[in-house]
Amino acid sequence: MTHNFDVLVVGSGIAGLSFALKTARVGLSVAILTKKNKAESNTNHAQGGIAVVTAQTDNFDAHVKDTLVAGDGLCNEKVVREIVHDGPERVNELINLGLEFSRDKSGNFELGREGGHSARRILHVKDMTGAAIEEALLRAIAQEKRITLLEHFFAIDVVTTDKLRIPGPNRVAGLYALDVHKRRVDTFHAPVVMLSTGGAGQVYRYTTNPDIATGDGIAMAYRAGVEVRDMEFIQFHPTALYSLKGERFLISEAVRGEGAILRNANGEAFMKRYHKMADLAPRDIVARAIDAEMKKSGAPHVWLDITHRDEAFLRGHFPKIFETCLANGINIAREQIPVVPAAHYTCGGVATNLSAETSLAGLYACGEVACTGLHGANRLASNSLLEAVVLAHRGALSVAAYVKKAKREKWRRARISAWRDLGGGDEDERVVISHNWDELRNTMWDYVSILRTAKRLERARRRIANLAREIHEYYWNFSVDSRLLELRNLIQVADLIVKCARQRKESRGLHAIVDYPKKLKVARDSRVRALSK
Repeated sequence: MTHNFDVLVVGSGIAGLSFALKTARVGLSVAILTKKNKAESNTNHAQGGIAVVTAQTDNFDAHVKDTLVAGDGLCNEKVVREIVHDGPERVNELINLGLEFSRDKSGNFELGREGGHSARRILHVKDMTGAAIEEALLRAIAQEKRITLLEHFFAIDVVTTDKLRIPGPNRVAGLYALDVHKRRVDTFHAPVVMLSTGGAGQVYRYTTNPDIATGDGIAMAYRAGVEVRDMEFIQFHPTALYSLKGERFLISEAVRGEGAILRNANGEAFMKRYHKMADLAPRDIVARAIDAEMKKSGAPHVWLDITHRDEAFLRGHFPKIFETCLANGINIAREQIPVVPAAHYTCGGVATNLSAETSLAGLYACGEVACTGLHGANRLASNSLLEAVVLAHRGALSVAAYVKKAKREKWRRARISAWRDLGGGDEDERVVISHNWDELRNTMWDYVSILRTAKRLERARRRIANLAREIHEYYWNFSVDSRLLELRNLIQVADLIVKCARQRKESRGLHAIVDYPKKLKVARDSRVRALSK
């Protein structure tokens, strides 16, 4: 089946929905493709909030400084300043959509504080900010007639004019997407594709990310020949709920912002030994400190202690966290929480400018999938939702001009041929997918985790190369399904993480490597680019 739109948006988190809404409102036809249901996104799982300057006791320079310090010398200061400056206006737009941030008894915003922030500046909706944002945006999307929301459509690859052998500058022609329920690959024609697919936490055995976080947009962009950079900077959230089942429910940094203390197996409050901000140090420092304390003691976790706050306060501020812990037999008002680090956020990604534009005409990226230069070597807590709304707005302005130019110059819509399903193959071989999935995630956790060595990175490279060969052969001999497509993308992303990590001969931010413990005097991005075919 063939579809025609002005704009295709891949993903239904805050970035994709914000962008789609603004793009439709300038008169363009938009399709949102989401591989699961419309509300399933990384945004929906975000607990903390949006870091933005709203209080008189705060200012843009302080927010910029905190971001630069957390980014450990690799942030683009111009990008940081512009995103921080644009934040209040974009947040007001969310409020106008009906989003109600938590307020105190006086009616003022109840601002939270998280690691790395010098002031309270986190707007939140208790500990369910992401779900509230998702609900507000989906409500607005439902009222916009120019938007078609297609659930259970898995985008496979971007199609370019070079791939179609059309003369002239290379640009986007559309994409292929799997209709998961009908088990059919459809063709989508459009001059613009916005990638807003979130991150790639599922490349690790333990992650706070939902099952959908398989790096789809990063892999698609790379296969289209677009530059991907800084993929070695994978942020491990310091405090995920420890569970023997392997699940890793996020315990928001906002809990430490309200006074929670990390304690080791001996009950010692250890963070003061690692950083002057103690429990509110940047995430990379806290995660490495926890990892070090666990290795010293041999304990499977450390403890997060908020028992000095009363139960009414904790239930009111952290209802989801309180109930989840209670369901696991922990009353956090009386008992300490067992916590461990877990893969959480992809600071690198598809290289874009401040208009969400990539190097490929017509291809845009926004949100966690993108690398703008805001986060540098380590994301400051709650800057991600801020970046998403700002870049979605700027991207919509750029796309409106791009499509207007295409229509004015009467660009010929490139014809994309129907998908060829080779099918066949031995169905018993599908066990390869589950086996390779486990092997990949274990390899990344064991060799490319919080603390790395050159030897471990080389081991990971060899194992990932073998997995890539197996899945490449499998991909071209079987009908595609969601599990195969996700594994294909995860293997590609794992390869990019290792390639970028091997380029960086220093320890900086989230990339700590035993062989190169010091920082280089001049910070550089790590970059990888594929040849589009």
